[in-house]
Amino acid sequence: MRNDDPELEHQSSTGLPSLVIAALGVVYGDIGTSPLYAFREALHATGRLGASRTDVLGVLSLIVWALTIVVTLKYVCFVLKADNRGEGGTLSLMSLARESLADRPKWVLVVGVVGASLFLGDAIITPAISVLSAVEGIQVVAPAASDWVVPITLTIIAALFFVQRFGTGGVASVFGPVTALWFVVLGVSGAIHIFDDPTVLGAVNPSHAVRYIEHNLGSTVAVLGAVFLAVTGAEALYVDLGHFGRRPIVVAWFVLVFPSLLLNYFGQGAFVLAHPEMASHPFFSMHPEWARLPMVCLATAATVIASQAVISGAYSLVRQAMHLNLLPRLEIRHTSETHSGQIFMPQVNSLLFVFVAALVVFFQSSSGLSAAYGIAVTGEMLITSVLLFVVMRRSWNWALASTLAVIVPLIVIDTGFLSANVMKFADGGWVPVAVASTMMLLMQTWTAGRRLLANRTKADEIPLSSIIDSLHRRKPPTVPGTAIFLTSDIEGAPTALLHSLKHYKVIHEHNVILSVVTAAKPFVPDDDKIFLESFNPLFSRLVITFGYMETPNIPSALILARKLGLTFDIMSTSFFLSRRTILPSRKGGMPFWQDRLFITLSKNAGNATDYFSLPTGRVVELGLQTVI
Repeated sequence: MRNDDPELEHQSSTGLPSLVIAALGVVYGDIGTSPLYAFREALHATGRLGASRTDVLGVLSLIVWALTIVVTLKYVCFVLKADNRGEGGTLSLMSLARESLADRPKWVLVVGVVGASLFLGDAIITPAISVLSAVEGIQVVAPAASDWVVPITLTIIAALFFVQRFGTGGVASVFGPVTALWFVVLGVSGAIHIFDDPTVLGAVNPSHAVRYIEHNLGSTVAVLGAVFLAVTGAEALYVDLGHFGRRPIVVAWFVLVFPSLLLNYFGQGAFVLAHPEMASHPFFSMHPEWARLPMVCLATAATVIASQAVISGAYSLVRQAMHLNLLPRLEIRHTSETHSGQIFMPQVNSLLFVFVAALVVFFQSSSGLSAAYGIAVTGEMLITSVLLFVVMRRSWNWALASTLAVIVPLIVIDTGFLSANVMKFADGGWVPVAVASTMMLLMQTWTAGRRLLANRTKADEIPLSSIIDSLHRRKPPTVPGTAIFLTSDIEGAPTALLHSLKHYKVIHEHNVILSVVTAAKPFVPDDDKIFLESFNPLFSRLVITFGYMETPNIPSALILARKLGLTFDIMSTSFFLSRRTILPSRKGGMPFWQDRLFITLSKNAGNATDYFSLPTGRVVELGLQTVI
C-alpha cells in the first residue's frame, strides 16, 4: 500500500533527532541570526542615545510577543498544518487555496504570484544583511579594521555564490550541527547576562509593550519596523516543510530555537541596562574579550548558513514558478544523484549575486540595510494570512466565526508590521519592492504572452481528429519506428506533425501525440501520471502529468506508459518539436514594449530538449514564425 503521509515517510527513513538537527540548519538559519541586529536596531529606533529601562523593557516585550504570536501561534500552530501533499511555501499554499475553490478564481493566482515575487525580493537582502552584521563584529574586536568590513563581506558572499555550482549536499551535512551549536551559544550567553539585571524578565508581561506604544507614538512605527527583524525567517518554516515534515520543525522550535532566542534577547536587554554605553553593539560587546573573535567566526558561519537557505529557497521557488508556467524555462542542474531537491540554477545564481553584492556596496552597513529589510517579508506574511483564511474555510471546513477569530488578529498584526516597514520605503525599502515588482511584471508578461501565443497558434491549428481521419482514409507512405510529437494543446494537431507531413510526405509506423501537464499538487503518483488513448493503429495520444515540484523527465515517464500498452524502442523513436520565432506586432494583445519583453524572455528560455530530459540525438526541431 502506498503511504501518502510525507511526514511518516520522512521519519520512517530518518530518525526524528537527525531530522531535527537537519531542520535547524536549513529552516532556522535566518531567524537564528536575527539577535545579531534586531534588538540593537530596535533600540536605535527609539531615537534616544541612552538605553532607559522603559525603552529596553518595551522593546523586549515587543520582540517576545512578536516571536510568540507571529512565529509560534501563526506559523507553528496553523500555517504548518496547511501542507499541500507535504509541501509548503507561497505557491503551494496558493495552489491549495485555488484547488479548494470550485471556480478557481484568478485573484488567488495573482495573490500567490505577488507572494512569490516578494520572497524573491527578500532573497537578495538576507545574505547581505546577515553576513554584514556578522562581519561587523570585527569593529568590536579590532576597531582599526573597520574599513575591511565591506571587502571581507563581499569576499564571503562571492565564495558563497561560487560554491553553489558544486551542490550543497556536502556542506549541508555540517549545517545542522553548526546551527545547533549557534543556538546553544545564544542561549548560554544570554542566560549568563540575565543575572546582570534579572528584572529584565518582567518584559514577558505584554503591558510593557502596550505602555511603550502609548507613551512613544512618535517612534513606535520605527521601533515596530526594527522589532520585525526578530521574526524575519519565519516564512522559512513553511517553505522548507517538504524537506523535513511538520514534526521535526515544531520540535526544533520548542526544544531549542524559541528558548535560545528568548534567553539571548533577555540577556542583551539585561546587559544594556547594566552597561548603557554598550548599546551600539550589545550582541558582541556582552561577550568577554577572549570570546569575541570566536563569536565573530561562529556568527559568520551561521549567517552563511542562513544565506544558503534563502538561496536554495529561491532556486526551489523559481523552479515551481517555471513548472506552473509563470516563468520561462531556465537551466536546472541537479547537484545530487539521490536528492532531486538539490539543484543549481546558473542564471538565478548570477542575478542574486549581482544584486546582493550591489546592496553591500551601496548600503555599507547592516544598519543601513535594515531599512531595506521588512517590506517584502511583511507583505508575504500578510498574503500567507489571506490564503490561510481560504484554506481554513474551504479545505478545513472551519466555521466563519472561528476562522475570523484566528485570522483577523493575525491580519491586524501583519498589517501593522507592513505599515511600519512601508515608512522605511525612501530609506531603502524601495529595493525589495522594485525587485518584487520586476518579478511580477515578468510573470505577468510571460503568462499573458503564452496565452496570446496559444490563441494565435490555436487559430491556425487543425483539429487532431480531422488529421487522424484524413490520414486513416488516405494513408501516406510509412517509415519504421515511432514518432512522438510534443504539443501543449491536447485537442489540436501538433504544428510539428503538420510541418513534418508537409515537408517529408511520410509518417512513422507509430505516432504518439504527447502533452505534458503540470498538476496543482507537488507530486503525482506513478499510477496517475499516464493517460494513454489509442485512436487507430497509426496514432495514439499520451498525456503525462507531473507535479509542480517534480523534474519533468519524459523518457522515464514513457517507461511507465509501457504498462498501459505503449510499445516503443527508444533507439528507433524520434521526438518532434516545433521551435517558434516570435515577431512583435503593434496591433497585438499587449503593448509593443511588452511584446519585446516576452520575445526576450522566450529567447533566453531553456530548450525543451533539456527541460524534458529528451535524448539529444533523437530530437527533430521544426521552425516556424508567429506574430503576436
